[in-house]
Amino acid sequence: MSPQPSNRELLVEGTLRCLERLPPERVTARAIAEESGANLASIAYHFGSKDDLVTEAVILGLDRWLVEIDARLGELSDEPPAVRFQRAFTALEETRQRHSGLARNFLAALAKAQHDARVRELLAAGFARSRTDVATVLGLGDDQAGNDAGGLVLALFNGLLFQGLLDPDLAIERQRMEAAQARLRRVLPEH
Repeated sequence: MSPQPSNRELLVEGTLRCLERLPPERVTARAIAEESGANLASIAYHFGSKDDLVTEAVILGLDRWLVEIDARLGELSDEPPAVRFQRAFTALEETRQRHSGLARNFLAALAKAQHDARVRELLAAGFARSRTDVATVLGLGDDQAGNDAGGLVLALFNGLLFQGLLDPDLAIERQRMEAAQARLRRVLPEH
């Protein structure tokens, strides 16, 4: 028999479900409590605030999304980073719609971080960890250059994700991404 999830876990999982189906302005403490089956007061007890809970859930949701993409790349562990990058881009494209609620709430958390030190701290720690995770998933290396490359890939994926949220026509599918990469390689020589 598996152990009962804690109120903290219930709140995070309930928040993740809210993030997937509700716009940011409707992800309220009451909606989270109802979705999770936890007491409303337990949000402040476990997380300090609803915003901190939402930020932690957003980070966990993004981490899980990266794990999902990594699982799709599992059979490519011996392939070069370029092949893994293209496959990761395809996996991101295929899962983007399902995670659009999470992405919208991620964007809201980024905006909130500009005036909330705790949200900023949580997101910064999440980005630092994600850079390393992306570098590992794509086989970019575990040194500073690999970590920085992971940061650039993360910025590219996040930027395209946010543009697609604003207007689906701004999303770039794999074929267009490959053409854009070829163009960049031509106009941005290595030296």
